[in-house]
Amino acid sequence: MSASLPERLRRHCRQLLGTALLAVTCLSQPLQAQEPLRLKIVGGLADVSQYVRYEEPFWRERVSALTQGRVVGEIAPFDRAGFRAEEMLQLMRLGVVPFGTALLAIVSSEEPEFNAVDLPALNPDFASLRQTVRLYRPHLRELLLERYGIELLAVYTYPAQVTWCRRPFNGLADLAGRRIRASSVGQAEIFEALGATPVVIPFAGMVQAMKAGVVECAVTGTLSGNAIGLQEVSTHIHSMALTWGVSVFGANREAWRSLPEDIRATIRKGLEELEETIWDSAARETVEGFDCAASRPGCSTGPRGNLSVVPVTPADDARRRSLLVQTVLPRWVDRCGPDCAEAWNRYLGPALGIPAYAH
Repeated sequence: MSASLPERLRRHCRQLLGTALLAVTCLSQPLQAQEPLRLKIVGGLADVSQYVRYEEPFWRERVSALTQGRVVGEIAPFDRAGFRAEEMLQLMRLGVVPFGTALLAIVSSEEPEFNAVDLPALNPDFASLRQTVRLYRPHLRELLLERYGIELLAVYTYPAQVTWCRRPFNGLADLAGRRIRASSVGQAEIFEALGATPVVIPFAGMVQAMKAGVVECAVTGTLSGNAIGLQEVSTHIHSMALTWGVSVFGANREAWRSLPEDIRATIRKGLEELEETIWDSAARETVEGFDCAASRPGCSTGPRGNLSVVPVTPADDARRRSLLVQTVLPRWVDRCGPDCAEAWNRYLGPALGIPAYAH
C-alpha cells in the first residue's frame, strides 16, 4: 500500500495528533515512581462482551495492578474513536493511535492479505479457526511490522457468525433463491454462488428487515443475534460458522520500544492471558447463542427462542469446501495478488490440502 494518505485522513490525523503526542511523550520520559506512564488504547467494538467484559477492565484496572501502579491505561472502542476503522493501521503507523485494535475483515478492504485467517467458509468450527490463526500468525506479525511498523501483541476473535432464517431449511443447498443479509464481500460471494441474493443491511436493522420480508435470512453472531431479537423472527439457525471476526491488537513500534523493558514484558504476559480469556469466551458464547436460540438449559444470559438448530451434514461440509476452493479462495487471490497466493501456500495450504493459484 502507498505510504501517502488522502487529504481527508491527513486533516483528521492532525486533529488527533495532539492527543497522541501527549501519550507518546509520556512514554519517552524517564520513569518516575510518583508519575505513572499513561497509555492510550483503542479497543474493539463498543458494547459487545469482548470489550465490556475483557478489554476495558484489562486496560482500566488489570494493567495497573500488574505493573504495581506504574502504568495507567485509558481505552475507547474503535467505533467511537472518531475515525474510520479502515484507517486503523495507517493511524497506528503514524503514531496517532499508539496502541490499537484492527478488525481484519475491515482493514482487509485496503490490505486483503490480512483477511486470510477469516475467509468465509474457511473455518466452519472453533478448532479450525484456532489452527488457522496459529499457522498464519507468524505471517501476520511479519506483515504488521514490515508494512506498518506495528508490534503484534494479541489476536482476538468474536463468536461464530451463522445463518438465521425465517422459514425452514436443511442445509446450504436450501438457501438458493433466498434474499440473505450478508456483512462482507466474501459472504456475498458465497451466497451468490449458492444461488441466493445477498443484501447489505446494518446490524441494527436486521430484525426489522426480517419482519418486513426484505430478507428471509441473515448472517450474524449466535449470541448477538439473540440479543437484538432475531430469535423472535426466525425459525431455524445453521450450526456452521461462515466467519468469525478476528482482530489484531498491536502497538506503534516506537511507542512500544519507548516503554521500559520490564513493563513491556509484564504487559505482553498480561495480554497473552487476556487473549486466551477472549478466545475461551468466544467459544462459550458461540455455544450459548445456540442454546438460547433453541431454549436449551445452557442458556444463561440471553432471551430464549424456539428455533431449530440445523446440523452440519456431510453434504454441507462438502459444499462448504467446494465454495472455498472454487469461489472464495480464487476471488481473494484475484483481489490480493501473487504474494497472497504464495503466503497461503506457505502457511495454510499444506495443512488444509488446498493450494492457491495466482492468475
